[in-house]
Amino acid sequence: MICKKCVLPESKPDIWLNEEGICNVCLGHEKEKQPRNKTLETDFIKLLKMYKSSGKYDCLVMCSGGKDSTSALYYMKKRYKLNPLAFTFDHGFETEDAMENVKNAVEVLGVDFLFFKTEFMKDMFSEIIKTQSKASICHLCSIWYMDLTFKMAAKFNIPIIIAGWTKGQSTKQPLMSRCGCSMHQPEFHSMAKSTNDFLDKYIKSNPKYKDFPKSMEEVLSRAKIRQKCVVLSPHWFLPFDPETYVEMIKKELKWKLPKLSYPENSTNCYLNFISVYNTMRDYGYTHYHVEMSKLIREGLLTREEALKSLEVNFPKELLNSIGSRLGYRFSD
Repeated sequence: MICKKCVLPESKPDIWLNEEGICNVCLGHEKEKQPRNKTLETDFIKLLKMYKSSGKYDCLVMCSGGKDSTSALYYMKKRYKLNPLAFTFDHGFETEDAMENVKNAVEVLGVDFLFFKTEFMKDMFSEIIKTQSKASICHLCSIWYMDLTFKMAAKFNIPIIIAGWTKGQSTKQPLMSRCGCSMHQPEFHSMAKSTNDFLDKYIKSNPKYKDFPKSMEEVLSRAKIRQKCVVLSPHWFLPFDPETYVEMIKKELKWKLPKLSYPENSTNCYLNFISVYNTMRDYGYTHYHVEMSKLIREGLLTREEALKSLEVNFPKELLNSIGSRLGYRFSD
């Protein structure tokens, strides 16, 4: 059963529905809902000025090739007249469409581009799917790439990291100061615990990952020691909806919608399909369900739009094609 207000299914003990079919997350949101100051573009500009660099680059922009990160890079260069360093990280499963979008964007905008490709995470990904661990591949990946991004910002002495995160990925704060998917949230409690348990056990048994952070909180703690650096997204402050900036980047940056992706009309790596399959199997929902449910509660997305976008319709053949690169085949 799915909540009648958002798109979260009943998944006890973390998510449950009342007699009216409303989930505890929506009930908690209504109970705690308080008027809050709306973040404005002027707030974003103040933050950019407050943390402005005296070095070569004003900000490091994480670019996945998706609509949100590509438009974030565009805004930093064109709208705010800053000198960004575009940064793309590839764990070996980035799609050709995404990489083409990044290449087109940096060439049209004329910005410096840092590309980091590694197979460092391959053994960890393989262990998760072979053992059918309930750890979230996407959570592990986000821990890795944020730690990597902070290291790159420190290396180039860049005080601002720009992400393409949307309001559904926001923790309702102008700067990222804590993890938006911690076990303190009921939607992520079991996922985050399983991920932490996996890391705690796996890191001890594999020397290759002895320095791997066990949580996003640890990533942030380490980053504070390295240098003073903030993370924010222009999408938290700007009033534009995705349809608006998608048309903009299509016209000006040659951006193209990937042929194959999940959720619908998004851009994610190939490994995302396995992550979605696993989390649907283990929990009945994904972090995309959580993000879209947040948008629904904020009135930024309709429930019908979310349900359509979240339909899982990719074939098992695709999973096996991706899984073969990790030495695994999904049963028929």
